[in-house]
Order: sequence, then C-alpha cells, then structure tokens
Amino acid sequence: MSSNQPPEEPARNSDATRAAEPELEWHAELDELARRRRFAAELGGAEAVAKHHARGRRTARERIEAFLDKGSFREVGTLAGSGQYDDAGNLVSVRPSNLIVGTGDVDQRRVVISADDFTVRGGSSDASIPEKRLYREKLAFDLGIPVVRLLDAGGGSIRSMEKAGYAPAPGSNDWSYAVANLAHVPVVSACLGSVAGSAAAYAVMSHFCVMVAGASQIMVGGPAIVKGAFGEDFTPEELGGSGVHSANGVADCVTRDENDAFAAARTFLSYLPTNTTQLPPRGTPCARTSAEESPDSLTALANTIPRDRRRVYDVRALVSSLVDPGSVFELGARYARSQMTCLARINGRPVGVLASNVMFHAGAMTAQSSEKLIRFIDMCDTFHIPVVNIVDQPGIAIGSDAERRGTIRYAARALATVYQARTPMIVIIVRRLFGVAGAALIPGTGARRRYAWPSARWGSIPPEGGIEVAYRREIAAAADPEQEKVRIGQQLDRLTSPFRTAEHFGIEEIIDPRETPALLREWSSDAYAVLARDTGPRAYQLRP
Repeated sequence: MSSNQPPEEPARNSDATRAAEPELEWHAELDELARRRRFAAELGGAEAVAKHHARGRRTARERIEAFLDKGSFREVGTLAGSGQYDDAGNLVSVRPSNLIVGTGDVDQRRVVISADDFTVRGGSSDASIPEKRLYREKLAFDLGIPVVRLLDAGGGSIRSMEKAGYAPAPGSNDWSYAVANLAHVPVVSACLGSVAGSAAAYAVMSHFCVMVAGASQIMVGGPAIVKGAFGEDFTPEELGGSGVHSANGVADCVTRDENDAFAAARTFLSYLPTNTTQLPPRGTPCARTSAEESPDSLTALANTIPRDRRRVYDVRALVSSLVDPGSVFELGARYARSQMTCLARINGRPVGVLASNVMFHAGAMTAQSSEKLIRFIDMCDTFHIPVVNIVDQPGIAIGSDAERRGTIRYAARALATVYQARTPMIVIIVRRLFGVAGAALIPGTGARRRYAWPSARWGSIPPEGGIEVAYRREIAAAADPEQEKVRIGQQLDRLTSPFRTAEHFGIEEIIDPRETPALLREWSSDAYAVLARDTGPRAYQLRP
C-alpha cells in the first residue's frame, strides 16, 4: 500500500468515535431549548393550524418564508409565550406568543419583519406580548432598515382587565418608535385577514398598506362591537373590506391573493432607500425601444392633448410614455381619482409622479385629492425621491359639496406641503394651470424646473368660467350675445397664449412634447446630483 494514502476513517457511529466526542455539560438545558423551540414551531397546535389551512390561509411562519428571500429569516423572541408547569415546576407546554418577529432579506436587502399568528387566539392583542411589537419597531429604527408587518390580528378585549387585574392606561411607549419610523425607514403593512383595533392603526401607520380582495378587512371595531353600539348589522367585508378602504385612501393597493400582496410590497420597497440617510437604489436603466421612440410614437405623444378643451385623454398612457417601460407602480388608484400618484423609474432612477386625471372632476383639486397629494409628496420628500408633476389643473373644486368639505383648507395644506418639500421637482404643464390649485403645483424649491407644452394655458381662473361674469355688460348689450361671447373668447385665447408669457420669462421654457422623454432623463440625473448633497431627515415629517 502506498504511504501517500490517508488512513481509513472510523465509521461515525462507531464506539471509538463516540468515545472521542466531548460530552455536553449543558445537555439538559439544550434539550429544553430544543423542546421549547418545538412548542414555538407548533404555533397554536395541530388542530388550530389545520383549521387555518382549511380556510385557505398560510400560517404566520409560512407567510414569513413566502415573503423573504429563501432561508434568510432570523427570529428574535422565539421562546416568548406563556408556559404551563406541573406541581413540581416542570414544563408541560408553552403557548407561544402570537406575534413572530425577526429579520430577513428582501431582494438581498435586510428588513425587520413580523407576522401575526391567527392560530393563537385569532392573533388577538390580548394573547400577545406587547414588548415584542415595541421591539419590532425599535429594532427597525436602531438598525435603520425597513419594517414589514404581516397583519392578521384582532383587537383587544375587555377580558384583558380580568387577566391583568387592572385597566392599563394606553401609553406613549407603544407608538413612539412606530411614529419615529415614518420619518426614518420604509414601513410596509400587508393586511392578510381581519385587522382590528390597534392592528388597524398599525396598518395605516405605514408608507404602504396593501389588502387582499375578499380576504382582508380593516376595522377599528368589528361587526359585533358595531352592532352593540349602534344596532347596525354588517359583515366584516361590508364594514371594512378592500372595496371600502381602497376608495377612502386607507389601502394603497388591493391584490387578488397573498402572493400578489407580497409581490406588491416587495416592488414598493424596491423604489425606496433602506433609510433616510441614503438615496433610492438605481435599477438597471431600461432603454425605450425603437418602436417606443419612433416618429409615430412621438407624434402620438405630441397629439395627447386634444384641441377641444372639453375632451379628456388617458393620463395613465401619458405617464407610461414618459418613464421607463413597465416601471409605473400606482398608489391609491381608486382613491381621489382626479389625482394620479405613482412611483416609476426614469433611466433606472426612482421618481414619484403626480398627474392630473381629467377623467374625474376634470382633474380639479378636491379635498380628497389634496390629502392624497400631501401624503405622497411627504413620502417622496422623506425618502429623497424626486417628483415629476404632469399638470392639467383647472383649479380647486367648486360647488356646495366642495364648500361643505372645507376643500380650500385642504388645498392650502397641499400648497404648503409642496412649497416646504426639498426634493427636486419638474413640472410639465400640458394643458391648464389655474388659480390657487395651479400655484400649489409649482414647487418652492431651488431645484425646481418648469416647462410647458404649447397646449398650456394659465391664469387666475379659466376663461370659460369667467367670461359671463367679467364681460356681463358687453354681452348683454351685444346684438348677438352668443356671438359676442365667442369673440371675447377668441380674444382671450390670444392673450393667454403661452408664447406671450414666455416673452416676459413668465414661463422658463416651452418645449415640443416630443422632447419630453429626453428632457426627463437629463433632469433625473441632475435631480439625483442635488439629492446626493441633501440626504438626512426632513423638518416636515410624514404623518399617516
């Protein structure tokens, strides 16, 4: 036999091998650790898990694994729960906490994640350990990484007083880090079942809240509580389903199932930085194809705005033609529909996009669209996302309903938000820009850029709405009042030409619409150069 051959290794299970292994001095404690981990892995028990699966739902642990990069989850607080002991003090079983917390990766970026365990008392806060919720928020704040909440939890119960022996006063510590995180790291809430009480507050204490159609509800108080208080009978879906909350702005997105909800949440995070000390990550630049920038497609862009001002057009198609193909991620599509808000990319760089949607309220600024704009601008400013504003704004909504809603106050708040924001903004005026609402869409930052298409018109009020008031006497005295209105309108049209404003440098530049995609690519580079010198927290922090 050659002397270069290694000696034959003994079998691993041989007596000689076992004799050579060091003996574990802490084997009893390690056995107990393994046993307690098994209790945690069992969640609410086999029967409760089977019932949960029968309803077509994943367990909390299965949801975490489905959301994160495979194998990246590191749990914190695995052993937290309520232990049961025999008379001799020996552990019999453990009912685990119904909140699972830890860290993991989303597209190779670290996040803090939690999931409510519905198999333990329906995820009720009475069966949870409040310190774990606080730890989740504090951990995200201290590490400076996003927090993801997978919500499927009921609220509290008056039986909690019996268990505690007193009535605890709601404390500020429960919410201090949740509030602080809104100005520090991205916060995502995915509502995957009935979300009530304090869990409902966490759902909206987010930058992005997604619901699953037909499967999730958000309610301050559930149907039984509502019936007891008001005698009204509602199903959970009628009271707080996705149809309700996508229309009122509580939910930013509604998906068909959990997989789509997880995909939407991951997509949202891809546009945002890890925290406010960083810039948003640049994706791979997605060049427009020759077909998308062909003479025909650019001609279609130039023809977007109809000559007849009473005609509408598809603002979503307009936005898609200006940004990287396939990059539009709309937020709140069914809420305040006169204002479109979305995240997108230009040359791979994340941007926020505001666009007037003339198909609803003619694009006017309503109380709800003002709120939508405020929240969106606050988020973009917080996370250093530059904003593209596609403007066709006829003004603040008028009429008795608008006055009852106090629309002017919301519009003024929107104006203040835009002027206080420091993130760069480029304004493309494609048609109308009138009144206070028009002023609200022109940013008050030194990094502003403002351009107009030749189709743009502006002023204090639209001429169509003011001719009969301002020229009342002339119209009444005319032999043909209708013809006189036409004549006055034509005269005003010449005066409101954007070219006359440009002569006085009242508009910085008028561009051919076909130049817009190239202009935006150039601007996005400049905007990120400005932002690179201006990261960090903002003075005006986002509120839910």
